[in-house]
Amino acid sequence: MTEASPLICPAGSSPMPKKLYALGAEFSGPAELYAAAEKVRDLGFRAWDCYTPYYIHGLDKAMGARKSWVGLFTFAGGLSGLVGGFLLITITSVYIYPMDTQGKPFFSLPGFVPILDLLLIMPSAIMSIVGMVVLSGLPRLQHPLWEWDAFDRATHDKFFIVIEANDPRFNEKATVALLQEIGGTNLTFIGEEE
Repeated sequence: MTEASPLICPAGSSPMPKKLYALGAEFSGPAELYAAAEKVRDLGFRAWDCYTPYYIHGLDKAMGARKSWVGLFTFAGGLSGLVGGFLLITITSVYIYPMDTQGKPFFSLPGFVPILDLLLIMPSAIMSIVGMVVLSGLPRLQHPLWEWDAFDRATHDKFFIVIEANDPRFNEKATVALLQEIGGTNLTFIGEEE
């Protein structure tokens, strides 16, 4: 079994791993990462990401990130819960078990509202979680980035840009030069060594 091993690439001189996954670079702070993300986006890279220890306002725009599809999952869950609940309540209280309660009509929408509210909220919340998990590709038990020692600090105090090797604009020397030019340090080829 192969294991991912990052290779430090000072000035782009280190050998490439046999199976290259990405090229990673560390940045000194959020302002530097933000500026670097705008430059990488402007050059047309598509398969890349920024990793930060906390949320940086506007970084998603600087990266050119598209809107998430999780809202579609939420809408579908809420709509199906609302329609399903409405049909269930209407069919049972109007057609199957009609009961005359204090002279009220069999179909009384104000009486259905609390149940319909719950049947809207619960499936939409569940489908939001399902959508997030599915679209994130979870669960992922192994990732090449986890073998990069410096990457452990992405959740503490370091900022990273990782450009994947499957990006159409990826070129080993040009990408190393780009990341160095925009202020990246600790440039590392991330991949598998056999």
